[in-house]
Amino acid sequence: MRSAIKLILLAALVLGGCRGMDSDEPPIHLNLNMDFQERFDPQEANPFFADNRSMRPPVPGTVARGMLREDVAFYEGRTDDGSFVDEMPLPTTRELLMRGQSRYNIFCAPCHGGAGDGEGIITAGGYGNTPAPTYHSDRLREVADGYLYDAIANGVRTMPAYGHQVPPADRWAIVAYIRALQRSQYASPEDVPAGIRSDVERAAQDSGDGPDAPTDEGQPADEAAGGDETGEASPEGTADTTATEGNQ
Repeated sequence: MRSAIKLILLAALVLGGCRGMDSDEPPIHLNLNMDFQERFDPQEANPFFADNRSMRPPVPGTVARGMLREDVAFYEGRTDDGSFVDEMPLPTTRELLMRGQSRYNIFCAPCHGGAGDGEGIITAGGYGNTPAPTYHSDRLREVADGYLYDAIANGVRTMPAYGHQVPPADRWAIVAYIRALQRSQYASPEDVPAGIRSDVERAAQDSGDGPDAPTDEGQPADEAAGGDETGEASPEGTADTTATEGNQ
């Protein structure tokens, strides 16, 4: 009986000692290992190294996780010998062209223009910037695809680099769209699929752009020019003009 009473009193004493209370004294901290660490704060001097820097640069050749870029053609637009790749390493698909058009209109059109003619708002707006070249020159039509990719990634002359804004896949998409713009300005009738070529020619005639389109006076172009059915100028028209000039 007495043992039971002693246990009850001891339990009450222990529970009473677990009550929380305010105190200005620091808490009892038996293990101080984590309070005094052998470490350096950012930008703190470290006499262990010759340059006294505690923040060490990465070891040369260090590659961040997910940043190993062994495909030189895709990531740099160059071959193993350092020259530009002639053709882009991606297949040209409709999705790629649509993506390229979207990125081109954001990053390129302000200077190079929507049609790639170098007449963007920055160039044509009179802001004093160096004019952007047209993509339809012989030089840029003949350059390698890797050259255009490199210009986008690293910049060229007064054009800034866009590598930090445009990822590699989007750079190639822009290259594909630039090639499409170039093709659109120098296409021949043979480039139009035969199945829709007749529709295009018919639409051109209906819009007044065809060879048989009438003039503003409603006459065919050769008759309005004073020619006969063979397309040659009539002598009467020439004589009348000479007589009129003589009277003046």
